[in-house]
Amino acid sequence: MSSRAMIVAAQPEAAEAGAKVLMEGGNAVDAAICTALVQGTVDPQMCGIAGFGNCQIMMPSKGVHTCIDFHGKTPFSANENMWEDLIISETRDGFGFVLEGNVNDLGYQSVTTPGSLKAYHEAVTDFGTWDWSDIIKPAIKQAEEGFIIRPHVDFFWNYGADYGRVGVEERLKFSKTGREAYFNTSGNLKRIGDRVKILGMDETLKKIAKFGPDIFYKGEIAEKISEDMLANGGLMSYSDLSSYATTRTNPLSSKYRDFDIYANHPPGGGVMLLEMLNVLENFNLRDMTHNSSEYIRIVSETMKRATLDKEMFVGDPLFIDVPLEKLLSKEYASEVSNKIKKNERTFINRVTQIESTNTTHVSVIDKEGNCVTMTHSLGMPSGVITDGLGFMFNGCMAVFDPRPGRAGSIAPGKSRFSSLAPTIVTKDGNPHIVLGAPGGTQIAMGILQAIINVIDFDMTMLEAVSVPRFSSTSNIIDVTNRIPNYVTLELEKQDYEVIRSPLTFGVAAVHGIRVKNGLLDGGADPGHDGVALSI
Repeated sequence: MSSRAMIVAAQPEAAEAGAKVLMEGGNAVDAAICTALVQGTVDPQMCGIAGFGNCQIMMPSKGVHTCIDFHGKTPFSANENMWEDLIISETRDGFGFVLEGNVNDLGYQSVTTPGSLKAYHEAVTDFGTWDWSDIIKPAIKQAEEGFIIRPHVDFFWNYGADYGRVGVEERLKFSKTGREAYFNTSGNLKRIGDRVKILGMDETLKKIAKFGPDIFYKGEIAEKISEDMLANGGLMSYSDLSSYATTRTNPLSSKYRDFDIYANHPPGGGVMLLEMLNVLENFNLRDMTHNSSEYIRIVSETMKRATLDKEMFVGDPLFIDVPLEKLLSKEYASEVSNKIKKNERTFINRVTQIESTNTTHVSVIDKEGNCVTMTHSLGMPSGVITDGLGFMFNGCMAVFDPRPGRAGSIAPGKSRFSSLAPTIVTKDGNPHIVLGAPGGTQIAMGILQAIINVIDFDMTMLEAVSVPRFSSTSNIIDVTNRIPNYVTLELEKQDYEVIRSPLTFGVAAVHGIRVKNGLLDGGADPGHDGVALSI
């Protein structure tokens, strides 16, 4: 391992804050959490202290390798029948429902009990080296100054509404604080280059710096949140906040060629990633032309099988018996690959499936070889900002199935499946790739292609995250616009339906670090605003 360190994140201010921590002697955990807190102040619809996520930490010298899962949990007052009579339709992407009054998608009933702040603090307390108050200082400073709207933030605000969901502008104007922060004096949504300062964000962070997460989950802030929820018909209460707990697990693991792959447990998306790698291990991808029609066919069929298995078998393991042994077995992977080799197809009865993409990621390796990869999110943001607090709450109730008796049905304390899949790849016990991505249902698909790009095609991390990607989570193959038409024409001749995105980038936004011959190289997905910084 080189003496250098590296951090990659989706927002430059956040990456810079984490880089400074590394420069000043903090470890990878200190840097990752500092970055995450700043991310929540400069891109507050993508993540924040009232969100959810998963963090994988690997500290080889200390024998530490663990995942902290902090998915949002359904409030105790919820029940599986409460929205059954409000169904208007399923969203066009098949991931969520349109209900009367959009009660599950916008406003107080859409909020699940958040885990982000608790997880941030636990990571620092158990694995960091800096004081909590010092780690949060850059976020406080950023909140005091506000942030400049960057291209991807503007893109999400103006083009982030899709598939029947409430538009992002409606979410931004839902609260009094949002109307004052995100709109100009003419009542129009602010644009690229404008500054946004959110009233109350800095004071909230100062209190959290002084008193820790207890003030959010059991103290003054918790009381204010619960009063606001009660006054506005929210589901979440003080008891939900005060009883919230994260989950610690050993990472899920599998081998791909000569590499060990480590990802997260359900309700996260690691199982999908590992299943797909197991299947693709049975193909000699290196001898194929990258992104050729045959390559796309094989990988797309693999994606469809993993998607179908996820739909049938994967959910919150506290409520559903997930057959991990079967899904991750090499024998099952061999069966699937043999069907693909025979040109047998998997069919999914859906137009497409693209979960909301408002999520962000940070990958870090420090000079000691400690690694952190963390994906954190608000889901589709609820629009709710309690007066005086500044931060927006997650809107994760929107993804639950309002129909009783199903894997994704509502239940008190339940977490809904998400595709978050922060991943670490090692070779001979040493870190080789540390990566992850925002991008909803496309997260595993983006990470999959980046890993293959590095391992099978010997790309640098920047190359791996920059080459065009594709996805198939339905009977359609979605491709970004830099994949040539002559490639997709061959797929169409085989009766595949191909939909070409007008965007040149897409299918998650992968951010990662590669270690090769003791040297680090990083890549921040060019489709977002981020940066890779070497220290």
